[in-house]
Amino acid sequence: MTAISSAERARLEKKFPDVFKRSFFKQYGLPLGIGLTLAYLVFCWFFFNVGPALQNGKWDRASIYVQDWYSWRAQPRLRFGDDGVVTAQWSSRGQYPEGANIPWLTPHDDGSMTAVFDGEANRLDISTTGVDVYIDGVAWPVTITADGAYAPENAPPAIEQDRDKVWVHYGFAGQAEIRDNQVAVQRRFFGWANFLYDPRSVLWGNDLFSSIGLAFSGDQVVEGKPNIQLIWEQWLGNQAWQHADILVKLFQTLVMAFVGTLLATLIAFPLAFFAARNITQNRPTNWLMKRFFDFIRSVDMLIWALFFTRGFGPGPIPGIAAIFLTDTGALGKVYAEALENVDDKQREGMKSVGAHPVSVNRYGVVPQVLPVFVSQSLYFWESNTRSATVIGAVGAGGIGLKLLETMGTNSDWDKVAYMVLLILFVVFLFDNISTAIRQRLIVGPGQAAH
Repeated sequence: MTAISSAERARLEKKFPDVFKRSFFKQYGLPLGIGLTLAYLVFCWFFFNVGPALQNGKWDRASIYVQDWYSWRAQPRLRFGDDGVVTAQWSSRGQYPEGANIPWLTPHDDGSMTAVFDGEANRLDISTTGVDVYIDGVAWPVTITADGAYAPENAPPAIEQDRDKVWVHYGFAGQAEIRDNQVAVQRRFFGWANFLYDPRSVLWGNDLFSSIGLAFSGDQVVEGKPNIQLIWEQWLGNQAWQHADILVKLFQTLVMAFVGTLLATLIAFPLAFFAARNITQNRPTNWLMKRFFDFIRSVDMLIWALFFTRGFGPGPIPGIAAIFLTDTGALGKVYAEALENVDDKQREGMKSVGAHPVSVNRYGVVPQVLPVFVSQSLYFWESNTRSATVIGAVGAGGIGLKLLETMGTNSDWDKVAYMVLLILFVVFLFDNISTAIRQRLIVGPGQAAH
């Protein structure tokens, strides 16, 4: 490699000063930015007490919540009667029909009851005077008195004394809370119980494949009603999973997103022409319209939803109004910016032939910006499908409110998972539809296919 002379170097430095004499930020900007970012993260770590928060986190509780998403819990309360008989009492969301033979819960002739968790070696033998807790085949007697339940000394970690009650943990299989008057059992199983039909249904016990077989079977389960109609009605009428109510709430969410975005588009479209400086050459009008857009979009959609919920009560109307106001401001701003960047040659051509100002905008401006306008509206519609779920949680109706109510029970996490999966599916579907339409508008059908 041949070295250049000092004169040649001086000539090159004079001709290309940006290459040889870079500014401080160009030379050290990247490492300086990385260093400042790391310093900021360290500051946040200590300022927000991230370490203690992670250390004190209830990770075992988080694990239980995650398990509840893909499993179900049978939760009978085994109450102690004065006659010495242990009786199972079920919640309103009972997973078994009345009088059903439950394999893991066996009553005995003497009034006692056995609850099996993970094989016979892990079970509870329950009577009104005491509970024998079996863990890996070893019995640990829990004494029951009028003051409470008390675990034996040197009990394993799976048996936990909590003041006057005793907790017994069997891992994924479940747990039990032993008190002086009852044993609250939580028996866990993989999957979603009674997702198709509740115990009161004539189709209870049929799985997906047997339901498909019934749909094509000529033998009617209920005389005079086609099996496929019966399956659909019994699935929608499932009182445990409330499929009909959830689907109605999901449809409300979609309506909120669509109607709110549509109204915002219809209002923002003409107002953007007043905000664009090259279309409406009146500075006060431009300034006032842009400040109007800034005001209504600066208030978060969630705040608007809270405001309208107080005024109209819970339901989809507050959600539609919140989306409408926020998106009117946001779409008005992006529409105005698109109008200010149009090619004026088409407008000048229309003006030169004496066209009316309305015709000038209709044929000289709108064709240029319409694909951009439609693309932006479609993107906002897709985004509002997600946002409508969030604002629904504050009372604006839809599946967001249903989701919040279900989470509030702290026991229906499988139903929460069901609704989350529905929301994800709908968002994925509308995202792909919106993307496909926008591609066809912007690059054309032939190019979009590639």
